[in-house]
Amino acid sequence: MSGAEAAGVPVEQTLAGLTTLGVGGPVKRLLTAESEQAIIESVTAADDAGDPVLVIGGGSNLVISDEGFDGTVVHIASTGVSFDDDGCDGATCGGTLATVQAGHEWDDFVVATLEHGLKGLEPLSGIPGSAGATPVQNVGAYGAEVASFISSVRTWDRQSRQLRTFSAGELEFSYRDSLLKRETVNGSPRYVVLTVTFQLLPGTKPAPAKYAELARVLEDEFGPEATTANVREAVLRLRASKGMVLNPEDRDTWSTGSFFTNPIVPVATAKALPEDAPRYPAGEGLVKLSAAWLIDHAGFGKGYGLEVGREVADGRASLSTKHTLAITNRGDARSDDILAIARAVRDGVEARFGVRLENEPVFVNAAL
Repeated sequence: MSGAEAAGVPVEQTLAGLTTLGVGGPVKRLLTAESEQAIIESVTAADDAGDPVLVIGGGSNLVISDEGFDGTVVHIASTGVSFDDDGCDGATCGGTLATVQAGHEWDDFVVATLEHGLKGLEPLSGIPGSAGATPVQNVGAYGAEVASFISSVRTWDRQSRQLRTFSAGELEFSYRDSLLKRETVNGSPRYVVLTVTFQLLPGTKPAPAKYAELARVLEDEFGPEATTANVREAVLRLRASKGMVLNPEDRDTWSTGSFFTNPIVPVATAKALPEDAPRYPAGEGLVKLSAAWLIDHAGFGKGYGLEVGREVADGRASLSTKHTLAITNRGDARSDDILAIARAVRDGVEARFGVRLENEPVFVNAAL
């Protein structure tokens, strides 16, 4: 038995079942790795064999081609959470260190931190996928990003064949980006995330909400006495109203979440947009725009692809009927259908406003 076979369980299937979008073709070999050691052994065995490697956690941020992946797919399924209330990680001290295994479901981890009496991650409730993916993408929502709370990330460096732990500063976080993401090609990372350690403060009094929609809900429903549990409740309701909480019965949730990032453009570009186009400071000479606003005002409303625009993918894929940022699988979509909707939206926004949208999910053997 090879090292990879000892470490994981080979399974024959397509990759569609491992993604929230529900598209993806066959795989030559699929291994499920349920521990840190199994992850390392599976990846190393594939590297030794010269096999291409694709790493999948929760599959919530992947668009995989219908041709699939001719190599080894390592499905990260390690779970577990631990807390160190001394709150020190190297030279950094304060609060509690919460360490989560890479394959642990993200929202379950958020719940665990709240139950432990810690605050900070509640605005990130309901985000699908695994904890190990969050530092790669610098996942964020409702005014919060994981970069604000990560203390360190433990990885396996496939190039040097060594364990490597990154401090938050070494990860070079920016908007939906990190060193880990930039060192990933076609879903194959140089640094395979094993565990993520967050530094969180105790308490149930949340920080003021940075996201206007969430702030309004909290003020209207809970007032100044809002707790972290109230924030989680509000966030889950807001996400569900936009089809952003997984529900097998709701086709609007068969997606990668936001398909396009909010573009960051020079001030001059933003000035050319209509006055009512949302814009936010993004550093010297730069402005962040709302991708959702641009999509909607370029003529791509909710449900585009079902009736309006049906000719693009024959109704198999569409924008969500609840939110213009998500591209959804309506039941039997292929990756080509998803990409066709994405191209129509991207090109239409660029033609209307001169702003080119960039995809947020990772493409595997696929491209716009």
